[in-house]
Amino acid sequence: MPEMLIRQYSADNENAIIELWQRCGLTRPWNDPRKDIARKLKVNPELFLVGFVNGKVAASAVAGYEGHRGWVNYLAVDPDFQRKGLGRQMMQNVEQALARMGCPKVNIQVRTGNLNAIEFYKNLGYKIDETVSMGKRLEEDI
Repeated sequence: MPEMLIRQYSADNENAIIELWQRCGLTRPWNDPRKDIARKLKVNPELFLVGFVNGKVAASAVAGYEGHRGWVNYLAVDPDFQRKGLGRQMMQNVEQALARMGCPKVNIQVRTGNLNAIEFYKNLGYKIDETVSMGKRLEEDI
């Protein structure tokens, strides 16, 4: 496994993070990544983690905790570094940070067609909750 240094996000990482998310297929037209970053920095910015390998952005995880559940979004590992344990390492760091905050459970949402991600999370001990995820857009980005 390559050695990865994990730090809190800083503004000079923005372009590299957006490029990482695009390379990993995480961006969508209705979610402007710059707006998502700006919003994240207003709430639990300490839970926006960036992984570096040889000084290059190689991974990210955006987590949150509102007092009831923790959530993880934008877990990304550069395709050049996938299947080397970096995703597992990012998730371990997120889980530890959430646990220190008193978080009792972590939730994730995965698009139903992303079978590789579903398998990845299952291998980390996550289970499919018998729930329905619902959403309502409060802002139209398109």
